[in-house]
Amino acid sequence: MHCPFCRHPDSRVVDSRTTDDGTSIRRRRQCPDCSRRFTTVETCSLMVVKRSGVTEPFSRTKVINGVRKACQGRPVTEDALAQLGQRVEEAVRATGSAELTTHDVGLAILGPLQELDLVAYLRFASVYRAFESLEDFEAAITELRQVGHPAAGDGVPEGAVAEGGAGDDGPGGTVQVPEPARPTG
Repeated sequence: MHCPFCRHPDSRVVDSRTTDDGTSIRRRRQCPDCSRRFTTVETCSLMVVKRSGVTEPFSRTKVINGVRKACQGRPVTEDALAQLGQRVEEAVRATGSAELTTHDVGLAILGPLQELDLVAYLRFASVYRAFESLEDFEAAITELRQVGHPAAGDGVPEGAVAEGGAGDDGPGGTVQVPEPARPTG
């Protein structure tokens, strides 16, 4: 490590500490020539290979921006997005791989996003799981219901009565919502 003051080609590490989030190491160094001290921060690089073959450093900000688009119009706070971004970064770093594809990063987003908001999850999953038809959406919704996700519901609005039943030919049953009582006069 070159000294930033006198450009001496060497330095001595005086102190090392990990940062609060554990993703980097802060080192306090001293130049043996001019005796001045300086700080360096070391991080492990994580590269993402894009579809075009270009590699770029992993960006938590890009993850958050992509998820923000899926969450547009949904009751999701910026704090929740920041926490999701941190969880995704921790998950991809935990793989131990120095390079990941954008598809791998997208798949790492799906779990935390499913816990955050189901509609945003379905929007995001339609891209990263390459949904090609309505049946793909139906299969994803069925999967959510089988897992027992409480927000997936059974498709019948509260207070509504579903027609059909065990002899119904499929999921396309009719739903009738009772009309509100009209005042008599």
